[in-house]
Amino acid sequence: MKLPFILASKFVAAETLSEALPKVQEINQKGLKVTLDLLGEYVSDRNVASEFAKTYVELVKQIGKTPNIDCNISIKLSMIGQKIDAQMATDHLFKLLEEAKKQDIFVRLDMEGSDITQSTLDILETVHPHYPQHVGTVLQAYLHRTAEDVQRMIELQARVRLCKGAYKEAEGVAYQQMPVIREKFLGHMQELITKGNYPGIATHDDILIQATQQFVQEQHISKDKFEFQMLYGIRPETQLEIAQNHNMRIYVPYGTEWLPYYSRRLRERKENVWFILSNMFKR
Repeated sequence: MKLPFILASKFVAAETLSEALPKVQEINQKGLKVTLDLLGEYVSDRNVASEFAKTYVELVKQIGKTPNIDCNISIKLSMIGQKIDAQMATDHLFKLLEEAKKQDIFVRLDMEGSDITQSTLDILETVHPHYPQHVGTVLQAYLHRTAEDVQRMIELQARVRLCKGAYKEAEGVAYQQMPVIREKFLGHMQELITKGNYPGIATHDDILIQATQQFVQEQHISKDKFEFQMLYGIRPETQLEIAQNHNMRIYVPYGTEWLPYYSRRLRERKENVWFILSNMFKR
């Protein structure tokens, strides 16, 4: 597996935490914030889910004692038992958030397929009142339901990462045409920036980046009200350029599960293949 990982290393920081943390520090030294993501998803074994839950607690502890680091974490609830037993996943998450509060580290509940969107938001709404400064989630602009979810997250004042959406979804669930997805994204962006709690605007789309920059300039919105977010290894020069005027956070994946993670994305949706290919050569 060593040779394939060399090929994937443009987009995956490392296979181990000890190798990933120095890269996080390097990114921080460039003036960029980081979200560290342990790759993996859809665990179906209770023991494996429990082990992942312990791994996440140790991850937070390790970040907490690492000097000179600006890093939060992202977690897929399906890794800690969501698809097996939502209550088990919630119990694991409470333990993780207790440690995250001690270390003052923010935890982002990542979003997956639409089959568990409601479950993810239900779990967020259960834990958020107990840890309002240390947990938030992701909303995907292409889902039909997202306008209502945006309003609920605004009411809750939960931090939201807004992205287009990368999973293959049916027409009855998600918008399919990119102009429509962009339109929805921009509407959600404006709502979250003006009414929400420090949203992350996660995109590599120049149309969306420029429209967001124009909106905050016209509305005289200060840089501490939101941040841009981009993926590790994708358009690093643009990341630095945006960081001159806005907060920028880099989503940094690591771990041994990178091959199934990326393979499934590329098989599922042709737009994901085009995204990788078209952005490999952009600055």
